[in-house]
Amino acid sequence: MKKLPVVLITGGAGYIGSHAVQEAGTYGFDPVTYDNLSTGHAWAVKGSKLVKGELGDRKKLSAAFKKFKPAAVMHFASHIAVGESVVNPQKYYRDNLTNALNLFSVMLESKVRYFILSSTAATYGDPVEVPIPETHPQVPVNPYGDSKWMLERILSWYDKAYGLRSTFLRYFNAAGADASGRIGEVHDPETHLIPLVLDAALGRRKEITVFGQDYPTADGTCIRDYIHVTDLAGAHFLALQRMMDTDKSDFFNLGTGKGFSVKEVINEAEKVTGKKVPVKMGPRRAGDPPELVARSSKAMETLGWRPRHSSLENILKTAWVWHQNYFGKKKTKKKK
Repeated sequence: MKKLPVVLITGGAGYIGSHAVQEAGTYGFDPVTYDNLSTGHAWAVKGSKLVKGELGDRKKLSAAFKKFKPAAVMHFASHIAVGESVVNPQKYYRDNLTNALNLFSVMLESKVRYFILSSTAATYGDPVEVPIPETHPQVPVNPYGDSKWMLERILSWYDKAYGLRSTFLRYFNAAGADASGRIGEVHDPETHLIPLVLDAALGRRKEITVFGQDYPTADGTCIRDYIHVTDLAGAHFLALQRMMDTDKSDFFNLGTGKGFSVKEVINEAEKVTGKKVPVKMGPRRAGDPPELVARSSKAMETLGWRPRHSSLENILKTAWVWHQNYFGKKKTKKKK
């Protein structure tokens, strides 16, 4: 049997990373997870190869490269909470940037030339055009988005200087769970809308707070573009295959091109769960744009990518199955 090319997946025990690990074989790759398990979970990559280690630990990282000889790296290991990045920017610039620089150094030393960056729509900042194209100005308005934008710029220079090819995948709102119900979204604290809504439906949370109902949208609440995590994971391998075939760097938005308001998400969640979701209205949050929707035609045309699992109904159905499997069996106090 032909040996599959190894892809080292940093942060592979996290939410999106674990779905990439699960999808790797479908696209002809052998995944190896490198994760410190600070926010990831070993059970999420059960049955696949896992190296527990820090990205800042050059010795351990180099040993992993020597042992597994990866053909490429997918990088999911970073802090992702926008609000936290504003109050603790040091953490984001230190860990999201310096650890990545250490990873790049080991890649160059090991002669690994292909890199997929888990980037974000937060690099665009406040939108001046919706749907947002890849050519939209990048003016991040928080340290999280800024740290990803800085990595994009650094990698562009590494491409020119060292031939390190990279593809930036700018996500919109990752959501949903694997159809098997075996892995899904677990953050502590949780900040994403869909798991918070399902928490309220499950009774783990007293209510869901809707921040602002006076936006210039049809129902007054913010609109976001939700992309199923399985579709997101698949796009990484399509992008990697293309990069290895062409030996060229590139960048892509990953979204559906269709947005849903907070109220629409809550209404659909009530249909899917058959439960009432208690709602509390709150004031707008600073920095929340009215609408964030992707223009993803480039990924569809160039990679042949299609978000096949990303209807709002399917996102909520798969997330609900996971939520019940994982949280329904736990005795937890209600959260506000």
